[in-house]
Parts: sequence; C-alpha cells; structure tokens
Amino acid sequence: MQPSFFGLDDRHRKLNERDPLVALRKLIDWEDFRSTLNKILTLPRKSNAGRRPFDKVLMFKALVLQHLYNLSDDELEYQIRDRFSFCRFLSLNPEDRTPDAKTIWLFRERLVKAGLMKSLFMDFNCQLEAQGYKAQKGQIIDASFINAPKQRNNREENKEIRAGKVPKRIAQDPNVKRQKDLDARWTRKNNERYYGYKDHVCIDNKHKLIREYEVTSAEVHDSQVFIELLGDNSSKDVWADSAYYSEECEVALDVIGYRSHVHKKGCRGKPLSECEKEVNHRKSKVRARVEHVFGSMENEQGGMFVRTIGLARANVKVGMMNLVYNMRRFVSLYSRVAPAT
Repeated sequence: MQPSFFGLDDRHRKLNERDPLVALRKLIDWEDFRSTLNKILTLPRKSNAGRRPFDKVLMFKALVLQHLYNLSDDELEYQIRDRFSFCRFLSLNPEDRTPDAKTIWLFRERLVKAGLMKSLFMDFNCQLEAQGYKAQKGQIIDASFINAPKQRNNREENKEIRAGKVPKRIAQDPNVKRQKDLDARWTRKNNERYYGYKDHVCIDNKHKLIREYEVTSAEVHDSQVFIELLGDNSSKDVWADSAYYSEECEVALDVIGYRSHVHKKGCRGKPLSECEKEVNHRKSKVRARVEHVFGSMENEQGGMFVRTIGLARANVKVGMMNLVYNMRRFVSLYSRVAPAT
C-alpha cells in the first residue's frame, strides 16, 4: 500500500505531542555554541579521500542526548540509529551516516583536552539572559557529592596520592595508571564516607537556574569556594546552609556588599538558641530550593556519579549535567509563559 502524506503528517504530529526533544531543538540556539566548539582541535586529514568528520554542533548535541537519557556511548550509538526522535533532534535523515561509540568518545576526549566546558555553560547562560531569564531575587549556594568508582589502594598509596605523588606501583605500570583516579578523594560527612568529587553550584532564587559552578575533589570543604561562586544578581541576598557559616565568610560577604542569610550553627558548649533555630527555619524555606536542583539531576539524569577517571574528565561530565539541567529548566520555564497554540 502506498504511504499516505496525511498519514505520515499525523504520525509526526502525534510524536511532537510527546517528544521533549522538539522543544529543546526549537527553543535553544544551537549555532550559538559553534564559535566555542570550533576551538576544539580537529585532527588533520591525511587525504581528501574517505568520510568527512561529523559536525561539531551535531556531536555536542549528541552529548546532550547522552545526559538527557543517561546513556553509555554504545547505547547512544544504537539509539541514534534506532530512534526517529534522536535523528530529528540531530538534524539527521534516516539514511544519513550516524556517529558510532568511538567517535562520541573521541569528541568528548577532545572537549576534555580543550577545557571548554565552562565556556559552553556560559554560552547558554548568555542565551538565558537574552531570553529574559536574568539572575534575580538573590543567590543560593550548595554542593553535592559526585560519586566515582572506588580505588583499591593500600594505606601507604592513599597517603602518597593525598600528598600529590604517584605511588611507585602505579607509576611503573602504564596499564594500572590508566585505570587509577589520582584526583578523586575520600571524605566523611555525618558518619558516612564518600569517594569522588563535588559539584558546587550557585542558583538564582527566582528561576532556579544554575548561574555558576565549580568541580572539586570530594574533600574540599564547601566554604572554600563560597565567595568564588557569587555572581551578578538583581538582589544582594545570599542563602547557604550552616557548612558555609564562619566569621570570616560573614565579614567577606559584608565587605563586598552582600546580605547574608547563611544558616548559623552552634558549637560545643554554645548551642543555638530557640530564636536562632527559628531564624534558620525561615531561611530554609528559601535555601531548600537548591535541593530541587540536585534532586532533578539525580532523578532525571540517572544519578550523581561519574564513571570517568581524573578531574579533567569529571569537569566535563559534571559540567554537562549542570548544563542539561539548565536546558530542561529553561524549557519548563518557557512552557509556563508561552502562548497556547
């Protein structure tokens, strides 16, 4: 039976009603990332024969798909081949050549070496501001652990790694060294142990969008990157939990003109008064909004973890998590004010 034009059109219409990628493709200016992506080193071709490399914007969009759906490189290769919605998002026709898992891995590695993840994140922040989503009503700062594969080292080796040295056993065997993460660290919080990295974020109170972030190893205390995360905002109010409270931080906020809403914390022999507990409770009603951000990444992107090795790769992985969260959030915010069609 010859396919009907109207039947195909109806099929596409029904797909559009359920496909979240339609809004992402339509609302985000993907070409705006090209100038940054062009800084990624392209390996010289040995000759004009053979297939040309994939477009860098297409490959970047493939990484966005990977984080939207929590896919491995191999699974992403298969899903691009199999799903019409993925092909349409990447502007590929069903008969077009598609990137394989090795190509995806190589592109991500070049992105790691170029160190452009923060620039791509800021490119999208500029788009948000151009669309009217400027940072407003104050800033909320928090950090979340990013779990990494645990390393099986002995105590002496862990001591050397913490000192910034490479243990002899690891240094002498390149195959072992490739599998050892010398940047991730152990830390303890509330009698629980964590291994990996931290995602320190600053969101604006009005739109709940990530405006700035830093990735560190897990043992770095939250307060060590507190001031660095602060950025432009229509309000000078700053919220954070008690991990960020200290006399030094309070003085620093006051000197640079911010109004502190950081939770106070008690100490041995000097617990919080009932009045101070009530003030902290009122602050929590605002500060808790940042927990929704981490909850969204945990639930919608498959969890807060990395399977990569090293801080440079973790920077790209966590940066993409933050960027994809902002993209999802932007579509959600836009849908609330968009005129009905």
